[in-house]
Amino acid sequence: MASAKTTKIIIVGAGVIGACLAYHLSLRPQNVITVLERDIPGVGASGHSFAWVNAFGKDPRDYHTLNRRSLDMWYRLAHKLDTDIGIHYGGEMRWENKTVRAAQLEQRIQQLQTWGYPCKLITREEMLALEPELSPGAVETASHSEADIHVETDKFISVCLERAQESGAIVHSKTSVTDFVIRNGKIAAVKTSDTEFSCDVAVLASGVQTTELASLVDVHIPQQRSPGIVIKTTPCTQVLHSVAVIHAPAADENHQHLHLRQLADRTLRIGQGTQEGINRDESQEHADALLDQAKAYLPAIADAKAIPTAVGYRPMPLDGFPILGFTKAVPNLYIALMHSGVTLAPLVGEMATLEIVDGARVDWFSPYRLERFGKTIK
Repeated sequence: MASAKTTKIIIVGAGVIGACLAYHLSLRPQNVITVLERDIPGVGASGHSFAWVNAFGKDPRDYHTLNRRSLDMWYRLAHKLDTDIGIHYGGEMRWENKTVRAAQLEQRIQQLQTWGYPCKLITREEMLALEPELSPGAVETASHSEADIHVETDKFISVCLERAQESGAIVHSKTSVTDFVIRNGKIAAVKTSDTEFSCDVAVLASGVQTTELASLVDVHIPQQRSPGIVIKTTPCTQVLHSVAVIHAPAADENHQHLHLRQLADRTLRIGQGTQEGINRDESQEHADALLDQAKAYLPAIADAKAIPTAVGYRPMPLDGFPILGFTKAVPNLYIALMHSGVTLAPLVGEMATLEIVDGARVDWFSPYRLERFGKTIK
């Protein structure tokens, strides 16, 4: 595909992956980039994400390494963009108040250190030195993962799309893809409800919609349904002064552990359980209960009010790992589907550009090709 000729690239989806891809692809002057977003950029899964950038719980080792590479690339991307892209630095801090869970955390930290991940066990006193507003209760053990960040995805997406547009990209919001025009086995154009856009390459960075859109050209992208809730609050006092994210133990055996981050406008984002956990309770009662758990650990946020948030459906390939690359059935259709899209965005944006523009086969992506699903692919 490497050539001096103009290459028309259509990106379907303007979430964190689509926007980052648009930015990186737009740096190549021979590309003409068009982004089609069925809603407003960033309101889909990216807007519902907890947006913790990390490689903490990413197993096996190859997948951990992929996420670690991308975590490190966030720092370089922030330097390159050289403006506020919504990054909050300071790492992730967590603690456990039960002996069994404490032992599991200690084992996890030991494993991550063996893998070269910048994390360490810390004392209760060190926790409070980092976050003096914290009232952690009993602490069996605690850890700090120093490189982790969180990202305000709306800011990041906006900057990426602005930079792409400065390089000539065109972004169409509220524009739903309805079909594809196939000629000689390739996508010749992408159809919307009122027009069509000719292309040399079509990129699906469309999250949960990827499966439906790919099926229009008889390509099967296996996904599982993954609903989740991250609630918002009204602005409150600044309670996170050093770290970007905290994970707190469950209040009791009837609850899951809590995760919390604070944005620049001093609102909070609060979730529970794992990032992959299933949660469909979008009630005010659920939101209030989550905030009450957070207030037990951070009494200074007593005046905050919980704002219930609608269920967000997260992109989730069937086996939980990314699907990246051109499809064999339609050779100019590129798939960029993954959970952990916020963590992986810089790496996918940069490496997928090599594959799309230069015809490279990035070996970091080898375990994550669609072909691994074998006979499930049409």
